[in-house]
Amino acid sequence: MSDLYSGTDLFSEFDRLERQMASLSGGFPSSIRAGRFGAFPQINLGTTDDSIEVVAFAPGVSATELDVSIDKGLLTISGERKPAQPAAADDARTYAQERFAGAFRRVIELPQNADPDKVQARYTNGCLSISIGKRESSKPRAITVE
Repeated sequence: MSDLYSGTDLFSEFDRLERQMASLSGGFPSSIRAGRFGAFPQINLGTTDDSIEVVAFAPGVSATELDVSIDKGLLTISGERKPAQPAAADDARTYAQERFAGAFRRVIELPQNADPDKVQARYTNGCLSISIGKRESSKPRAITVE
């Protein structure tokens, strides 16, 4: 038997490690539901005082092939990426393929202070930028002391 196996459930150890990593980084990794390695499109998440910023990197996808929606606190980005292979001879065989092609879907759990009525999305040069406003009640405000 292998020295690496200690008799515990390996997947529960991975779950424990993921929870520890999420607590160190403020919770964002656990809020990306499709956060597996190699997921498409890759996503950056950030925040400002006024908004939650999401950038999805989707080169090779046209804006008309992207669907963005928010429902019950979940941001969903979906679409389809067409294959971009040059016409090859009938007898050509592929040995390695690193570029993803096909249907995709990413789901991101938004923080409770996200306002689904204040969303802007734009697609430029393969980057889908989504800005989701924060609710007024959650924004920092100065309190005057009398």
